[in-house]
Amino acid sequence: MAYKDNLLPEPLSDNQKAQKQDILNTRISPVDYGSVRNVADLVEGFKSCSIQARNIGLCATVFEKMLTDDERPTILLGLAGPLIAAGLRKVIRDMVANNMVDVIVSTGAVLYQDYYAAKGGGHYYGNPNADDRKLRELFINRIYDTYVDEEVFADTDSLIGKFADTLEPRNYSSREFLWKLSETVDDDESILVTARKKGIPVFCPALNDSSIGIGLTEHYCYARQKGRTPISIDSIRDNYELTQIVVQSSRTAPFYVAGGVPKNYINDSIIMALIFGKDTGGHKYALQVTTDVPHWGGLSGSTLAEAQSWGKVNKDANFAMAFVEPSVSLPLIYGYAHQKELAKNRSPLSFQWEGEVLKSLKPAK
Repeated sequence: MAYKDNLLPEPLSDNQKAQKQDILNTRISPVDYGSVRNVADLVEGFKSCSIQARNIGLCATVFEKMLTDDERPTILLGLAGPLIAAGLRKVIRDMVANNMVDVIVSTGAVLYQDYYAAKGGGHYYGNPNADDRKLRELFINRIYDTYVDEEVFADTDSLIGKFADTLEPRNYSSREFLWKLSETVDDDESILVTARKKGIPVFCPALNDSSIGIGLTEHYCYARQKGRTPISIDSIRDNYELTQIVVQSSRTAPFYVAGGVPKNYINDSIIMALIFGKDTGGHKYALQVTTDVPHWGGLSGSTLAEAQSWGKVNKDANFAMAFVEPSVSLPLIYGYAHQKELAKNRSPLSFQWEGEVLKSLKPAK
């Protein structure tokens, strides 16, 4: 029996051959360390690779467009997950310091652990297989493979409660409260302090769900016991303030680190802009790094394409997602932007607040 020319059932037509050639037009290029000098080169090389390496490269490309767009979109950084425990405090702080971020929306845990560190609290090398019962006896709390000191946590919680005692008893947005709280520390490595010095608003729509919330609950409880009026955090005022930023921005561009409440909150601001009479058209750019996946139907893993169906991401937007844990993905994307000096010519924004009203928002001179 003679061998056949190939084992395909039938030859392709000329039209199919042309279609095939159109599809098979770009070869995968392996990472070549002969031409990699730094992180920026590595991420650039990822763009010609596959799987999540390519997605990291695509996210870096979207971030580059955010930072260099002449329309100067407002970049909203959404932060969730154990980012400070993971060692990302300085990366996030440097993004703020280097004009890569205009607004921060975070979980309370990220901001609390930044404040805890600013007050001298440490994050320590731990073991995910530790005897947690023994750790409990020693008041050591575990965040996967990182330890924190519960005694220092407890002191820091109380410090926040005592600080709240000094404030005028009224409603505060999380932005206003966190700004004032940041004034109680002077740590140039702090995210909160750097944001204040740069004039960048920091929102925490789920502030109660954190150790900051524990400290504020202590303040509330003791104020009630002593017949005083406690302060309150007004989460709807947060909506009102953030939406004013979106309404007054030329365009918007979120950078989601993980997902959670910050992701939904930033996306919902697009819908709330309609209350102010403005149809923004949705975010012009968006990127996300996360380990959550779409097929469970949850918000954290939902694709940015799905957000287009809600009008939260523009139908013509540039967006990308990398399903890579942020302790790995965020330093790569930041390193790419930092080493290429992509924000070098990007002016900071100037926010002029009168209470809860944003009187003006424009690039600083």
